[in-house]
Amino acid sequence: MQNVCLECGEPLVGRIDKKFCSDQCRNTYNNRKKRDVNNYMRRVDGILKKNRRILDSLVPGDKHTVHKEMLTKQGFDFDYFTNIYTTKTGKVYYFCYEMGYLPLGNDFYAVVRRSEQKKNEK
Repeated sequence: MQNVCLECGEPLVGRIDKKFCSDQCRNTYNNRKKRDVNNYMRRVDGILKKNRRILDSLVPGDKHTVHKEMLTKQGFDFDYFTNIYTTKTGKVYYFCYEMGYLPLGNDFYAVVRRSEQKKNEK
C-alpha cells in the first residue's frame, strides 16, 4: 500500500510518514482547512475596526456625547467590542481598542478615547 498526498492524491516518495508531495500541497491543504476560522476572524476584525473608526470620527477630543441614532446610521454594531472596563463606581465602558463608549440612558452614549498614559496607570 503506497501513501498518497492528502491534497492532490499523487503517490508519495521518500519518508514513510510523509503526508504531502510538496510544500505547495501542504500549504494549500492547511489554508483550506483553516479557511472557515480565518474568514470568521477576518469578518469580526473588520467589524471591530469599523466600530473603532466610527467612534474615532465622533470624538473631536477625549470625550463626546452622541445619540444612538448617530452611531447606528454609520453602521455601528453594539454586539462587537474588544473589552469591558468597569469603574470603581460601577459604570461599564465598552471598548473597541482605545475607543470606548458608556451608555448614559435615553439612547445617549459618552464616547471616550483612552490615552496610553491612563492605560499604563492600571
